[in-house]
Amino acid sequence: MNEETIRARIAPLEDYIMKHCLWQFHSREWDRVRQNEGILSKAKQLLCEEPVAKDTPEDRCYWVDALALTEAFQKRFAWLKEMDKESIEVLMHALKERIDFVTITGSLNKELTSPRY
Repeated sequence: MNEETIRARIAPLEDYIMKHCLWQFHSREWDRVRQNEGILSKAKQLLCEEPVAKDTPEDRCYWVDALALTEAFQKRFAWLKEMDKESIEVLMHALKERIDFVTITGSLNKELTSPRY
């Protein structure tokens, strides 16, 4: 999958997350880092039909959010079903990088890193 195709496919996934997923709004940077990693890595595993760890309460919380996310993605974006596992992994890695940028590293919200908040 080329760079242009990846960007074109990330855009609607990002748009869905930004409009429908409340988990992106955690008030602390470290929460967003953990949550983005937990949910999007489990979403990738679900989309690739890999086993998903559900051992801890945190794992189960991320799994439930990932499950809802992947079901919505599969319902709205038929092209996901046509992708092979390697392409899904590439896409989900790029999506995570984009979500990390939008919600963490590129965010202008200074409260994310404020020690008093």
